[in-house]
Amino acid sequence: MLSDKPKPGSAADWLRRAHSDLALASIALPAGVLYTELCFHAQQAAEKSIKAVLIHYGIEFRKVHNIDYLLTLLPKEISLSSEVEDAVGLTSYAVALRYPGDYEDVTEEAYREAIQAARVVVTWAEQAIGNRQW
Repeated sequence: MLSDKPKPGSAADWLRRAHSDLALASIALPAGVLYTELCFHAQQAAEKSIKAVLIHYGIEFRKVHNIDYLLTLLPKEISLSSEVEDAVGLTSYAVALRYPGDYEDVTEEAYREAIQAARVVVTWAEQAIGNRQW
């Protein structure tokens, strides 16, 4: 019997997880949840999408949450729109804003921008890989 689940660790598996994070990031704000937490999932969706492309091209990467670093590893023949490059701004949601600190809470507007940035990266990754199985 064939499984619909992609091979663990494959580019398709990473994209499946990116879609899961994007779905979590896109839910209506539950009571008691901060926008920061949803932005974390937006960042994760973008990060996992880029890692899916890197895996697809056989490029090794360090286990980091830095979107800028990951983008620099991409082959030169892969075109990046300015919108994909703008996703670098999501990196702060991966670590720095995950813990209490001396910073402002994420606004609804910033949250919506994070979701849009993540969607752009997920769509770009699907196109870069040329595989849409979910």
